[in-house]
Amino acid sequence: MDQTLYLILLLIALCSVSECVQRQYHFINVTKTWTEAQRFCRENYTDLATVDNMNDMNELKKSVESVQAIWIGLKRTSVDKWQWSSGEPALYLNWRPGPPDGRDECAFMRNGQWNDWSCSNSLTFSCSSSNMNTGLVFVNQTKNWRDAQSYCRQNHIDLVSVRNQNENQQIQKFINDSHISNDVWIGLFRDSWQWSDQSNSSFRYWAPIRPNNGNFTVQQCTVQLNVLGQWYDGSCDGPFPFVCHEDKLILIKETLTWPEALRYCRQNYTDLVSVHSDKMQRRVMNVVKRASTEAVWLGLHNYCQMNMWLWLSGEMVCYQNWAPGNGTTPENCSLTKRKGAVQSGGDQRWISLPETHKLNFICSRS
Repeated sequence: MDQTLYLILLLIALCSVSECVQRQYHFINVTKTWTEAQRFCRENYTDLATVDNMNDMNELKKSVESVQAIWIGLKRTSVDKWQWSSGEPALYLNWRPGPPDGRDECAFMRNGQWNDWSCSNSLTFSCSSSNMNTGLVFVNQTKNWRDAQSYCRQNHIDLVSVRNQNENQQIQKFINDSHISNDVWIGLFRDSWQWSDQSNSSFRYWAPIRPNNGNFTVQQCTVQLNVLGQWYDGSCDGPFPFVCHEDKLILIKETLTWPEALRYCRQNYTDLVSVHSDKMQRRVMNVVKRASTEAVWLGLHNYCQMNMWLWLSGEMVCYQNWAPGNGTTPENCSLTKRKGAVQSGGDQRWISLPETHKLNFICSRS
């Protein structure tokens, strides 16, 4: 068999990569107020615990001893904003005349327009998926918004995001062509809670009827309280033990070429970061928003001999997040070697750049 073909087949076989744990939790069995706990975590680790999904939640619960009431890093802010379940800000909105009225926290689509409704109501819903044709999956089951979100994350990618008018029209056409329910949950929700590390994580694991806003001026912080690990809102004055997290992704704000960045990461941490999934991309997005350059180096390089992109860990680029015009056409390797970076603004897509550009970069600890 031709060696080149053999290598391609081998790389395709390696496309099924397990997701590495990118956050480590540390249980601190000392009672402090929420603010004191936040200060301790920032001085000794990364921050008070952020939770992205149920896998993180299960890891956090494993780290905790028999104590049930602990602080995590979620705190109420004064800003009540709409955002996507994926963590993206809601820059494009397509409300029907009238909504939102400020009382409901979740959104559904009807005839191409959006309506706000109580998240506890049940509707069919649409998930974003890896479907090559539409990127969409309709789920013909009725669930409340939170259960629909969990279903999409466990079985596909997430509840669908609608970032512009073109995507809105595509989703409505998908609904019409499928002859499915007229009212469909989308991934838009509203709340005023923010993670201590400024993460975009939209994961919530509230206990029933929480947060109850019983005393808005007092119940500003989040404590994990019941045996299921579900969350309650309570007074920030505590005192409770708490959980810190230590990120495996580190943004380095020095401006270096790609080879210099690679050398720095390997000398001080493990490597330049590889991004194998949508979940990892979200964590990268949370990191790069603090960058001082327009793009940030990743551990992504073009293998000129075969004109294909590879991660430093050797895996083929199976999960794709390229900006239009990048990563899909042959590179001119005779001029300069090309490496991959992620935009620090906009949609935070990947771009191809000459390795001599000087950018911030992301190192991985693992």
